[in-house]
Amino acid sequence: MSRFNIVTERMVLTPLGTDFLHSVNAYALDYENTKYMCRLPNASSEETLAFLENAESEWNKETPAFYEFAIIYQDRHIGAVSVYFENGVGELGWIVNKQYWGNGLAYEAAKAVIHYFAANMGTTHFIAHCDAENIASYKTMEKLAMVRTGEYGGRKNRAANQESFEYQYELTLRRQSDSVC
Repeated sequence: MSRFNIVTERMVLTPLGTDFLHSVNAYALDYENTKYMCRLPNASSEETLAFLENAESEWNKETPAFYEFAIIYQDRHIGAVSVYFENGVGELGWIVNKQYWGNGLAYEAAKAVIHYFAANMGTTHFIAHCDAENIASYKTMEKLAMVRTGEYGGRKNRAANQESFEYQYELTLRRQSDSVC
């Protein structure tokens, strides 16, 4: 499969890669923006670059194991949305620069990814995880019609001093034509 964009009413989701180093650093190096993330904040621009090189490399594979998209909103890169595959299940993830929080952009991006992969790859089962304190993230999952299927202890966010709880959400589409709210 070659690189592709997903277009929504307000944004374009385009393959994430090294061209986005500066704009990814704007959120990936920011503690407030990443405090609920397991693998963020990044410690340096070099760490961000290594992540972006890996994402770019994956896009070049015939059958990628994951897809990382840059969220382009009003001609600016403001975040990312991803889907990682394991045994036919797509795990969703997203991050939006805090300057754009509260505008439904993570929801719109994740919804578009669900629709694209359901329609074009036949994916019918999606999961997502978040820190139990990340209200905006689990509200986004619920708005996507995902259902909480688990609560686990032992989550260690990269910037945290202590473990926290994690929620798991799932969405199972009965057929490709099922829609997300």
